[in-house]
Amino acid sequence: MATTAIEVTTEEKPAAIPAARIVFTEGGKGGVGKTAVATILADWYQSQGFSPALIDMDTENKMRGSLSHFYPARKSNIQTERGLDEFLHVLDEGSPLILADMGAGAGQVAHQWFNSMYDTAAANGIVFTAVGIVTPDPASVASVLSWAAFLQKRVSYVVVRNAVSNPADFSYWETDAQAVDFRKVMKPREISMEYRVSEIEHETRQHGVTLRAVATREASVPTLKQTATVWRAQAYRRNVFAEFDKIKDVLL
Repeated sequence: MATTAIEVTTEEKPAAIPAARIVFTEGGKGGVGKTAVATILADWYQSQGFSPALIDMDTENKMRGSLSHFYPARKSNIQTERGLDEFLHVLDEGSPLILADMGAGAGQVAHQWFNSMYDTAAANGIVFTAVGIVTPDPASVASVLSWAAFLQKRVSYVVVRNAVSNPADFSYWETDAQAVDFRKVMKPREISMEYRVSEIEHETRQHGVTLRAVATREASVPTLKQTATVWRAQAYRRNVFAEFDKIKDVLL
């Protein structure tokens, strides 16, 4: 990927620019693990030798629990008049790869932005990947389907089956008629994120510690330095990285 800034085309002479990719979590139902996925994905990007521009668009999580609590991400209020124009501001600065974590309730703003800006963005070589997270809760499935209803085929879809319980029952996602139709028409890339011990999840979220920091024994929190915790983190990280490796074509 080249690192030249985005250029604006004109109707008379469209400018040829390098392709850029914007990957974003679908802001919808809270508590499904959007930021957990974004945080681990940021780690995976680094392991692949990429340094995406990170944008924290979760205006509800002011401090703990948002992407900027784990990484030095730029904070952006998606609810402003220009909404997702922050994507383009970052591209102007020369970052051809963006990872954005949206908060709950971002759907309407995203809907308006895509309707007004997508065609021009696509003409300038920008592609989008929408990351939806489903859990055993039917509401998480409804959220993914709601986003797909307005995004349509303007994005590539990744669906993460996040096991927030053990065992995790994804039967609603697998059997719901609308979800079945979505998979047939949109052909999302599906990956899994295994259940993580609740104590580890709580401590990393509370202290803003990445899974990488735990796995490499860089965490300063006593409970996250225990050997059993470190080994679990190493296994979690290895397994989810293997899942991301399967879908490189829609992430890079």
